[in-house]
Amino acid sequence: MGSGDKKFILELPLKVVLTEDGASNFISHKKNLIRFRLADNIEEYGISLNKFSPQSIQSMILLDYISKIEISMSEFVSSRQEVMDLSKVIVFSILYKQFDRDVYAELIQCECVRKHNRSNPSHLIDERTKMTERQLRSILQNKESIIQSTRKMILDPIWKSIMSNKDYSSEEKNIYLLMTEKFLNRLGLMNWYIITMFHKSEGVNEMFIAIRNLLSSYMEKSKVAEYISVMVMELALNNENTNIRKEARNIYHGVDDIDALIFDAETRAKIVRELQRKHELVFLSWKLGGGSKSIGKQGTLSITLYNKDDEFQEVKENIEIAKAANNNKKSLIDFYRELPEGQEGTDLGLYYLSYLDDACKKVNVKFESIVNQFTASDLTVINLNFKF
Repeated sequence: MGSGDKKFILELPLKVVLTEDGASNFISHKKNLIRFRLADNIEEYGISLNKFSPQSIQSMILLDYISKIEISMSEFVSSRQEVMDLSKVIVFSILYKQFDRDVYAELIQCECVRKHNRSNPSHLIDERTKMTERQLRSILQNKESIIQSTRKMILDPIWKSIMSNKDYSSEEKNIYLLMTEKFLNRLGLMNWYIITMFHKSEGVNEMFIAIRNLLSSYMEKSKVAEYISVMVMELALNNENTNIRKEARNIYHGVDDIDALIFDAETRAKIVRELQRKHELVFLSWKLGGGSKSIGKQGTLSITLYNKDDEFQEVKENIEIAKAANNNKKSLIDFYRELPEGQEGTDLGLYYLSYLDDACKKVNVKFESIVNQFTASDLTVINLNFKF
């Protein structure tokens, strides 16, 4: 259950849609943006990557530079670990941002900040306070030793608690130690500005307790990242198998046991090559909740999966628009239950979904799944929506 940045470089065909801030930053650095059409037929501007470091994606998400990431492939099995790692990087990035927002909300409610606000009505520290990164860096540049000692004071009691917990294995202890450190290392400059401003105040311990409580909460919440990555992979493989079965019937007419056929490695590779030639793909996208400018969308993530045959996309799009009012909408669990009996992975899908649903409920992450099935175009669109 690590944070998903184990590999230095991942190889996946990414389309990265940039926010206004992200686009402005790239343009200011004289980097050309490209225009591409996404799976939902909307044209966007962004960047295309085939090799990337997880850290670079995480940094861009933390800066609110990315609004959407999409990958499309005919075959996901060979990239299983990379897709799961990317999914975890995205989820952890959203958790880091949400943690930072929650810490700020707690700090401005602390008594020492309230006391400061009563004495300094013209220099309030509240939810409307805005300072530029340059201002904050300038203020904090000589306070590194205070930040380091404060970080240690916050973490020490949590680390002692982790190490003394007999329910954790050695591996779990190491993971949780690293995780709490990572969350605190990604705390924003505005929060450190407040902490260093009041570090000698009598009420600073109230701040430390609030941060520790949030660290404990997010340590639990972060378990969801693993479940989401497994669920996403299961759905991608399910879609991939659907496409492979369909193509197998086209190539091998009259074969009764299609499943035995497609799980033969050589035959499967041949079918995948044919799907790649025809450009029949499974699409997977992560739509990230907005930054400070998108009120109410912070901490949200929408993951969408669907098959699409590009050759007939225009026809499909017209049919779907016409039929949108009548499409079948159901939950993911209903979708799984209605799959043909004996279909590969059905039980596994329900198993993963059950774990994901339970994990989200335990840590107060809102989760809903919606499946749209367009019968006229034989297209299934699966949406997993999260609010962290």
